[in-house]
Amino acid sequence: MAVYAPIPEQEQGKELSASVKAGFSHDSNIFGAANSAISSSLFTFEPTVKFNSSLTDQTFFSASYRLTIDQFQDRPGDKTLDSHDFNVRVAHAFSDATNIDVSDNYTIAKNPEALLAGIPVNTDQSFKRNQLDGRLVTNLNEQTNATLKARTINYRYDNSTLGDSLDRTENLYGLAISYDVVPELKAIGEYRRQDVNYRTAGGNKDKQSNFLIGGFDYNVASKMTASGRLGYEWRTRDGAGDEDAPYLELSCKYDYAERSYLTAGYVHTLEEASNVAQFTDTQVNRFFVNLQHAVSALIVASTSLTYEPSTLLGRPGQVDVDDKTTRFGMALSYLPTQHWTVSATFDNDRVKSDDSARELKRTRYGISAVYSF
Repeated sequence: MAVYAPIPEQEQGKELSASVKAGFSHDSNIFGAANSAISSSLFTFEPTVKFNSSLTDQTFFSASYRLTIDQFQDRPGDKTLDSHDFNVRVAHAFSDATNIDVSDNYTIAKNPEALLAGIPVNTDQSFKRNQLDGRLVTNLNEQTNATLKARTINYRYDNSTLGDSLDRTENLYGLAISYDVVPELKAIGEYRRQDVNYRTAGGNKDKQSNFLIGGFDYNVASKMTASGRLGYEWRTRDGAGDEDAPYLELSCKYDYAERSYLTAGYVHTLEEASNVAQFTDTQVNRFFVNLQHAVSALIVASTSLTYEPSTLLGRPGQVDVDDKTTRFGMALSYLPTQHWTVSATFDNDRVKSDDSARELKRTRYGISAVYSF
């Protein structure tokens, strides 16, 4: 069971490391239904293996694999679900001025953390997702850097009905120029291009966006950083009207003590809707706060809160729908040794909507233990 609140990791300081997690939890709404919710207890077993190594003085390589087995007590259909997560990363410095970083994440999610809103209850919301990221950075002069970046995300749902509606590829490309105003402050200008291509009926759902963005990265103090991006998006849709919208991203982090930090931020943007037959996009306002606090040398408390008042933009003949989504999580972790982490967690989801079929109430709580070696 995925949890919202951050859980401290126990780094082993070795090239090859592994961990084993076992847990028990209860989910009040396993399918994310607006009505007639089905609850179930579940047992989770989750082994993970990680490899990190400097292959040469200029090349770093890392890879990891995580298997998650969820055994439900009261789930209709399959009661045992196995999910898989693969990660690989290669970073190489061609010189002191130029480096490249490429990473890939492939996920087979049988028990998704975020369930789809506004669709008929479906016992199979599982999907496969691949995300490939690349970044090339070079110094133009002592104060100026240029960054070329690209990302491609591919979604494939196991259920044929969901697949016909939501299977897609999202491609994002960008060029950013950063300038050191002072050592602590970077000014940034950026161009981005996004293409969203659906596998089925793309002529009615595909879209293309161009972004112009300006912003900053600021080291406020030795333990505090802040960043901001402000820009505009020009979105062209196939089969629907075009849309122009502002883009805003703000975030900050304060590392105020060992194993203790606070992050907060806000994002305003357009994202894909889960019901693409009725809506073109979701206009998202996302506020988030994450806090991790070391109560003592052995106990860490953490919490996470996300609040999203968003508007689903209706297709021609459909009205816009306002959603208010709240995700809250908290955890208390006990770290008796470098190898053991024991956590108690609680998560709560609430969706209030103009469309009652999109509303959601969901509560999850559990306890788990992780052994790292």
